[in-house]
Amino acid sequence: MMMIYRKIFPQVHKELGQWRNRAEKIPNEELRKQALDSIEDKTFHCEGGSVYAILANENWREAIRFIVAYQTISDYLDNLCDRSTSLDPEDFRQLHESMLDALTPENELKDYYAYRDEKDDGGYLSSLVQTCQDSLKKMPQYEMIAPFTLELSSIYGDLQVHKHVTFDERIPRLQTWFGDHQEKWGDLSWYEFSACSGSTLGIFCLVSYGFGGELNKELARKVYNSYFPYMQGLHILLDYYIDQEEDKEEGDLNFCTYYDHEDHMKERFVYFIDQTTKHVDQLPHASFHQMIRKGLVGMYLADQKVETIKGARMMVRDLLKVSGKKATFFYVNTKLYHKIKPGIA
Repeated sequence: MMMIYRKIFPQVHKELGQWRNRAEKIPNEELRKQALDSIEDKTFHCEGGSVYAILANENWREAIRFIVAYQTISDYLDNLCDRSTSLDPEDFRQLHESMLDALTPENELKDYYAYRDEKDDGGYLSSLVQTCQDSLKKMPQYEMIAPFTLELSSIYGDLQVHKHVTFDERIPRLQTWFGDHQEKWGDLSWYEFSACSGSTLGIFCLVSYGFGGELNKELARKVYNSYFPYMQGLHILLDYYIDQEEDKEEGDLNFCTYYDHEDHMKERFVYFIDQTTKHVDQLPHASFHQMIRKGLVGMYLADQKVETIKGARMMVRDLLKVSGKKATFFYVNTKLYHKIKPGIA
């Protein structure tokens, strides 16, 4: 925790500060607004993702450079799809080509705004992509993890396209998409599979192991199988859980609303916690990955937005109990961190 607060988070804020300065210079007003809002509102995504930089050993700063740039692309595009002017699936697909290009160092940059009216971002998105590419070029044997990072990015892009089209089309598209994967993931519902696809944690874990110099094909496959679907699903279901009231106000799709009732949701959250525990135990540094699992539960449930959710007190109590004492430690620690955050240097 000392390393996270004293090294990791300050480096994250340094990287984000540079991207904020770049975003402030975006010529187009709408693109500038969405870029700045995504950094302002979603800093904790970069903070959480960058914890994986611990696995990068002495290359932890390079891992953070990649993680912050890649997560900033993700958050920016989410705002463009969620809060902006388009409902065009072709537009969403083209925007998310940037995330695939960011993971493919040899790819040339594209016109990612080809299907939308707002285009002039002053090179902001291309710079984010290029930063990721430049970072991955420094990793020996990136080709070992590339099939897995690209697969995770591909299903992430599919999700973003399907869930941001016109409201009437969203659920049918997501259900049809799940139908293509249902045979393999029969223990999941369509909305749970969608949630599992919406996380970047598997990519950050793979990249950090790559920078840490401990990479081989067997480890890359183990990380992929351990993080998708359950760790990633736990991550995004918790994210949706705390955003329920906000999404209701904004009219956004929230996967937690498709559970039959609160007890059903709690039962499934416990299932994801149990499955994540079982799967990450197969990885090296299993205690680190278990820390991530407990940290996700503790940190998300400590968010102030939870206080607005009906019945949250019982949900928080029961999930912390099943997650163990370290989850409670993260819960208390996160609440304290939010209080003293402005004073942390």
